[in-house]
Amino acid sequence: MRVLGIDPGFALVGFGVVDEMGGRMQAVDYGVISTPKEHKFAVRLETIYDAMTALIKKYKPDAIAIEELFFFRNQTTIIPVAEARGIIVLCGKQNNVPMYEYTPLQIKQALTGNGRAEKKQIQFMVKNILGLDKVPKPDDAADAVAVAITYLQTNNLLSDNSLQ
Repeated sequence: MRVLGIDPGFALVGFGVVDEMGGRMQAVDYGVISTPKEHKFAVRLETIYDAMTALIKKYKPDAIAIEELFFFRNQTTIIPVAEARGIIVLCGKQNNVPMYEYTPLQIKQALTGNGRAEKKQIQFMVKNILGLDKVPKPDDAADAVAVAITYLQTNNLLSDNSLQ
């Protein structure tokens, strides 16, 4: 089973590809899709769409797990992030990849057993679960890997998280 985890954004979109076989998880790749701030917003959305399409074609995931926009402090960026998330969901749908969404609480609970875990605890668990030498960087990539792990640990339990 191969999962593409996504931490949505419009300046940076975190991604993490994780394989699971026989109960063992392994990081395949992780990083970010970066969109230059000097580009017009429509161009940034197109960059996200094109990069997501390339990731799907390259890694051929069995599922995409994406973080749900749950709470946002900065009201000026919520709409652009939601629009970018919509582009990501559309890309998954057009490529016929099943998509699942998870709240930050569900991700924290799945990785640490504590829905109020701090970011450092999540990063520690990502590193340990995958047997990595260091935490994936930047933080957006680590968050995306955490979303992929959440799917692999809970997909049978949280089947109502499907976006389709």
